[in-house]
Amino acid sequence: MVPGLTDDLLAEKLIDLALARGAEAAEVLQSRSRSHPVFFEANRLKQLESSAALGTALRLWTNGRPGLAVAYGNVDPAAIVDKALAISALNDPEPLDLVGGPSRHYPNMGQTVPVEQLIEWGEAMIDAIRSAYPEVICAAEVESEVETTRILNTEGLDCRYSDATLSSYLSADWVRGDDFLNVSDGQTQRDRLDVNALTAQVLQRLAWAEPAAAVDTGRMPVIFTAKAADMVWDTLQSALSGKRVIERSSPWSNALGEQMISPRITLRQDPEAGPFSCPFDDEGTPTQKLVLIDRGVVTLFYCDRAVGRTLGGGSTGNGFRPGLGSYPTPSLYNSLIEPGSQSLAALIATIDNGILVDQILGGGPGIAGDFSVNVDLGYRIHRGELVGRVKDTMVAGNVYSALQDSVELGCDADWNGACYTPSVLLDGLSVTSG
Repeated sequence: MVPGLTDDLLAEKLIDLALARGAEAAEVLQSRSRSHPVFFEANRLKQLESSAALGTALRLWTNGRPGLAVAYGNVDPAAIVDKALAISALNDPEPLDLVGGPSRHYPNMGQTVPVEQLIEWGEAMIDAIRSAYPEVICAAEVESEVETTRILNTEGLDCRYSDATLSSYLSADWVRGDDFLNVSDGQTQRDRLDVNALTAQVLQRLAWAEPAAAVDTGRMPVIFTAKAADMVWDTLQSALSGKRVIERSSPWSNALGEQMISPRITLRQDPEAGPFSCPFDDEGTPTQKLVLIDRGVVTLFYCDRAVGRTLGGGSTGNGFRPGLGSYPTPSLYNSLIEPGSQSLAALIATIDNGILVDQILGGGPGIAGDFSVNVDLGYRIHRGELVGRVKDTMVAGNVYSALQDSVELGCDADWNGACYTPSVLLDGLSVTSG
């Protein structure tokens, strides 16, 4: 239970009151969180925090019309129900489709660590960076968080789970005359953070950036590290959304069973993988292990209940809400790209003239796949070696086209948010350098 948020019967009260006031069905989604972030600025411990939050979303139907209201903390149940009923009166009817029972309580995942350990990890990372680069200014955040999700509805469903995660973020600013360099990276784990690995990542990038290098303008191979490669996969995930298929906005709307990209690429979802867990989606449907692209062949579109009903295959357990105040929409959870067999160093060694991209600025490609991004942190590759950091450089291309050509994947897969991806080598992208 989150301290200060004591009304554990709020969900039941909302369901009972909604039915008493004329709703034919109702659903409550609750999210409780407790976190202990530790902040470091300018190489020093800056702030300790302890925070708790409770968010409650009530969705109900009156005369087939949906209404959604959200509240935070312990609030008057009548006020939430009144708001949801008022919104319901403004909406058009839609099919009522709630997940039925029985109740399902899942085991808690992960464990928290004391604040003293968080401080120790943060100090160790900064000390290691400063020992190698005394002129660098570091910032860090280390956090222990527990989040509990519960769904209760009038069809007898009552399911919940708790997930404890540890996360760290490390940033290093290096000013040399009029040259400013920022290197940053993060990590999320269960039970224990590997701060040595995170620190080594930042130290490696700083070492690569010591010399400067110029790169020619033209078409050339580009390696996106695991930290930057999710830009590529975001487009594919959007194209695989059942909602976009219905809207005909996905270029893959008619691609089921077709070879659309390189056979080197397999994309799947695993709700139990890595530091994240998700036994059910925000509609209460159990999540599943899914293969969406199998060696370049589109094998499945992911759906929530409404989209699955329209497409005819039912929900894949991918009905998630962008926020508590939003209705469910198809979203992937824990997407994984099957890694290749070569190390990042081996991929670099195959390139005579190209660049390595580690951090980008600006938005990635939309559903059409076209992108043009500024390289925030990148390095020139010359004759199979990294020879220095590039500046004022832009990379452009089309995701779908690039993934049909020569593609190589590294064996260095890592979590970048909820996407597990290796580094990826794409040939023939357009590079412009000032």
